[in-house]
Amino acid sequence: MNDTFDIAVLGGGPGGYVAAIRSAQLGMRTALIESQHLGGICLNWGCIPTKALLRTAELYRNFEESEKFGITVSGLSFDIEKIVKRSRNVAGRLSEGISHLLNKNSVKVFEARGALAGSRKLSLEDKNGVQTNLSCNNIIIATGARPRVLKGLEPDGKLVWSYKEAMTPNLVPGSLLVIGSGAIGIEFASFFNTFGCKVAVVEMLSNILPAEDEEISSFAKGEFEKQGIDIMTSSQVLNLVKHDNKVTAIIETNGKRIEKEFDRVIVAVGVVGNTEELGLEATKVQVADGGYIQTNNWGCTDEPHVYAIGDVAGPPWLAHKASHEGIVCVENISGNGSHSLNKENIPGCTYCHPQIASIGLTEAQAKEMGREIRVGRFPFLGNGKAIALGEDQGIVKTIFDSVTGELLGAHMVGAEVTELVQGFSISKTLEATELELINTVFPHPTLSEMMHESVLDAYDRVIHF
Repeated sequence: MNDTFDIAVLGGGPGGYVAAIRSAQLGMRTALIESQHLGGICLNWGCIPTKALLRTAELYRNFEESEKFGITVSGLSFDIEKIVKRSRNVAGRLSEGISHLLNKNSVKVFEARGALAGSRKLSLEDKNGVQTNLSCNNIIIATGARPRVLKGLEPDGKLVWSYKEAMTPNLVPGSLLVIGSGAIGIEFASFFNTFGCKVAVVEMLSNILPAEDEEISSFAKGEFEKQGIDIMTSSQVLNLVKHDNKVTAIIETNGKRIEKEFDRVIVAVGVVGNTEELGLEATKVQVADGGYIQTNNWGCTDEPHVYAIGDVAGPPWLAHKASHEGIVCVENISGNGSHSLNKENIPGCTYCHPQIASIGLTEAQAKEMGREIRVGRFPFLGNGKAIALGEDQGIVKTIFDSVTGELLGAHMVGAEVTELVQGFSISKTLEATELELINTVFPHPTLSEMMHESVLDAYDRVIHF
């Protein structure tokens, strides 16, 4: 079979399916090639099902603490099988929804693996070995990424888990080692700790959540330790020794080696782009040492008519970044013109307890760039809504250019900050200064008032603290 498309997208994750839908909306004949499941890792094995798990943990924690609200709960228990089943059902429901959206927009979906096969050509092979050739005026690679595997720390699916096993456990282990303290590692640490598992986190760098502002990550570390999570920074797991139903971790920390035994281990040490078997060797596409495809701000590679978006195109490895890149890329191809993607305007969220959210430069980054800055802070314990919710631990931190008033960054830890951060996202997109934020009326009583107070504090005008 031979067919011709204006745009063919390799990969049906949050970058790929969004790019395909936008392409179809712009009147281009569009194909989407996906070999496993629509929605990609994010929807099926990442963002969505983990949030379903963490929602259950949040409810369980609230029931445990219900006495402080005047509510008595007895016989509290959980069923891990039902918790996992709900999470999988949520993912399945959304995957079906994506299939509907693609069909509604007349995107032709091929359930197959695809590879570049010459100029503007793709070779597809489905699960039955049937091959299809496509002619494509433009090809967008959106094949995503997979967990990075370190020698001696390889997941085996039983004792040493990747994110997939961690997301579908058949038990809550008595003890758990999490290797890596990025968003994935910390979210799993928070989830299992809530259900009574004794959790330890090992991080090679000096701070957990190393992409976050140091003040925020330090605050979060203190909160996690109060919850009983053992955190070892500037430390490294050298090896894992597996037994029948235990794992002994050999850890280098504080200049010495120690051995600790755990029931299970989760490895969460980053990702590497899925660039293999795509036929890139015969093209000018450049793959960086980190395993991702090099592009410009519109997704263009060095090969004409070949583009890359999402995780396979490098950090930040976020679903919303992938989706936005898909739209930018397609609109640029269509000739309608498009803004480029400013990565400083991409918010990041971690859905642990307490939540963490940020956008833009950290304080350290701003100083390293030689910017003269003003920094504002406001604590949750000064906010009426936070106190009423029983969530009075957290900080909102804002960073401004002291010369121009430009909002350089915003960093938050505490209840619902993953919902609050979009206010600062809009502000950065609109190139707001402190003046617009100070003159904005924030509703009372809300958590969002802390955003306002943080800005006021940066300019020595804070009211409620």
